[in-house]
Amino acid sequence: MSFCTQFCILAQPNEDLSNKKIVPVTVPSIESKSGIVLDGNMDESAWKEATAFTDFIQTNPGNNVPPSQKTEAYLIYDEENLYVAFKCWDEKGKIRATIAKRDEISDEDNVRIWLDTYNDQRRAYVLGWNPLGIQSDAIYTEGQGFDYSVDIVMESKGAITDWGWIVEAKIPFKSLRYQSGKDKMWGFNASRNIARFNNESDDWMPLDRNIQGRLIQHGKITGFEGINSEKTLEIIPSITLSETGKRVPANEIPEGRFINQPVKKDLGLNLKYNISSNVVLDVAINPDFAEIDADEPVVTANQRFPIFFSEKRPFFLEGTEIFQSPIRIFHSRTIVDPDFAVKLTGKIKKTSLGFLIASDKSAGNYEEDSRNDPEVRPFIDEFLDKNAFFSVIRLKRDIGNENNLGFFGTARLFPEQRNFAGGFDGRFKFNSKTTFSFQTIISHTRKCFFNPFFDDIRNPQKAERNGEICGGAIVNGEQRLGDMYSEYRTGNGIAYRFEYRYSKDTFEYSFRANGQSKDYQTDVGFNRRTNTNDLAGTIRVSTKSKPKSSFVRLNWTNGFIYRYDWDRRFQLGEWWSNGNITLQKNNRINFWGGLTRQQIYEDEFGLGRLDNRQGEFFGEPDRTVNQAWFGGSYRSQPNKKLSFSMDIDVSFNAFDFDFGAGSRFPRVSPVALKNPNSPLDPGSGRRLSYGGSIELKPTDRLNLFFKYSRRNLIRNDTKSTAFDSQIYTFHSAYQFTRFVFTRVRWDYDTLTRNARGQMLFGWNPNPGTAIYFGYNDNFNYGGFNPFTKNHEPKFKRNSKTFFIRLSYLFRKSL
Repeated sequence: MSFCTQFCILAQPNEDLSNKKIVPVTVPSIESKSGIVLDGNMDESAWKEATAFTDFIQTNPGNNVPPSQKTEAYLIYDEENLYVAFKCWDEKGKIRATIAKRDEISDEDNVRIWLDTYNDQRRAYVLGWNPLGIQSDAIYTEGQGFDYSVDIVMESKGAITDWGWIVEAKIPFKSLRYQSGKDKMWGFNASRNIARFNNESDDWMPLDRNIQGRLIQHGKITGFEGINSEKTLEIIPSITLSETGKRVPANEIPEGRFINQPVKKDLGLNLKYNISSNVVLDVAINPDFAEIDADEPVVTANQRFPIFFSEKRPFFLEGTEIFQSPIRIFHSRTIVDPDFAVKLTGKIKKTSLGFLIASDKSAGNYEEDSRNDPEVRPFIDEFLDKNAFFSVIRLKRDIGNENNLGFFGTARLFPEQRNFAGGFDGRFKFNSKTTFSFQTIISHTRKCFFNPFFDDIRNPQKAERNGEICGGAIVNGEQRLGDMYSEYRTGNGIAYRFEYRYSKDTFEYSFRANGQSKDYQTDVGFNRRTNTNDLAGTIRVSTKSKPKSSFVRLNWTNGFIYRYDWDRRFQLGEWWSNGNITLQKNNRINFWGGLTRQQIYEDEFGLGRLDNRQGEFFGEPDRTVNQAWFGGSYRSQPNKKLSFSMDIDVSFNAFDFDFGAGSRFPRVSPVALKNPNSPLDPGSGRRLSYGGSIELKPTDRLNLFFKYSRRNLIRNDTKSTAFDSQIYTFHSAYQFTRFVFTRVRWDYDTLTRNARGQMLFGWNPNPGTAIYFGYNDNFNYGGFNPFTKNHEPKFKRNSKTFFIRLSYLFRKSL
């Protein structure tokens, strides 16, 4: 007899079942010495007292229909821990599970619980496990999605049986932030994913796709009385020993020389003090995990604006959801090399709060070339070895059931540089399908601002003074020349974002307006561009999900963008269309296309022309192109050992900004081919991007990943290649046990002919306790000398580092 014959009638969604689940469920308590052992058996008598959550419902791809397999979840607690267990019926040979890295189980079979510990329907812990007990933890925030950067201390064990699989977990209450006491309730849901059925999601609570928001649709659990809410102190001391060698400039050797530096010792300390169950104080001294997890390589050619890189340091990741907002007024990577940082985060009644201060020594960390240059030294003495001071404040107040209003403020202080930014944001839900969100930020800055229309010829004395005040040096390896066109002054700016959204299962539309003024600055945040405004809108239509059909679901979205600057000059107009198709057996197809009209101006790139001076562009002071672009992608995971993807994108009349792309690809505009030092001459060309990836899991312990991407641009006027970048990436990981692993990574960029590699061996039994042995290497093959820019036909190493890092978590209840 099939499973569905036995169970589907019981699992049919009905009004009585939904009403029954709306009633809060009381979770029973047990004695702390009840003897629950995490072994994947659930044979202890205490589990017989646990609350059982049954009658799961398929919510994706099916829309509240019977599940493919039966699932049961169990909860019970003592004064120190919350215990969770799942029983998942399935065919033993078809279960997908490996000894994966933490948080990397989403493409395998897994279960998870949602804990809205403040019952505010805005934020929840999402704690998950695969059939072998590998852990995943995230914070889900309404309107923002999942944040997997959080790592909490918990224990888990999974086991595969003849009838399916079991997982058991123990979650210390001191790992969570929560409210407890008589009649206090938590939002709750239990979920299961079955990977081979198009990553089927089965939930204890039904989910209505015509309602915006997940947490408002979850059930309630209560009964958390007698929890030992003692204050907890965590201490994580760390030490990193490293030996680095690198190429450095040498007066007697134009090509530079390779020098092995003495062994470096870095001591660090992280402290975490739970002031209460819902407020936490974090202190970090010299926090740095830079050697452990490097950034992915990206294409840097022909880029006008900064590229965003995510945070990786554990101290800054803790509680990061509190410091997030639609406008990135705070981005912790602007704090490059802190001596110390202090952070207070939590929630008191209906107010979420976050405070952070930090001292960053990188701002005054000038290179030896600048320190020893007699012409540069007078300009940097005031800043030499000085620290930049950062402060951040974040407050958010819950209003009603699903509305909130918040304040966000930041400051960065450094000699002759001041930046303050602050403003309000909010999210309001008018009904189950309609939301409105906004954020406005005002900035006040005292620093050097570039003025593209400053007349240095008519104002030579002021130009000289500008060059002295905005003088140059080498900071963190980057040359910063004195700039006579920059004026030291006060600048006030504004950034804003408003969005209205209506969404249900088969239809959605939205309108958005956002922008940043010319003098808007956020030195503590991330902003790609200033002096711009966007008006945008989208509309989506979708089919009903049909989990048994060949085409499970189809979505089609169209949108527009109209962009202009604060002088009302046109910048961009665009219509775009995107479609995606979900097929059986984890196959997905995406396709897109659009038409764009784009206009650029020379004063956006540098100097604007005057009656006595040439501007940044050769010829006309602005450029306009009409672009057409289209592309597609395909993703597939046919079985647990293989997944792959491929994509292609073509753009006709895309801009080449005439920057050149390093020594391999000098500028190829008509004027640059005659004179490489001529002004910029942007023009249009055909841009082609394509690539693919493949992931193999030959065994439950071994993971192999390869990715290839290529992007090039050929100008229309000269038929020459502006740039051609190919990036090869290879990762491999072998898990000896759940906590002991080795990783190898290799990246190669043909644009610079540079390769980066890392070998790492680690033991990481819990967040905070770890031992790492690693080697990083960086070299060129057939590349270019970083000092002379001449071609080097053979292998040349740029740097290498051996390191050992040790840290240990001490946890004490006070």
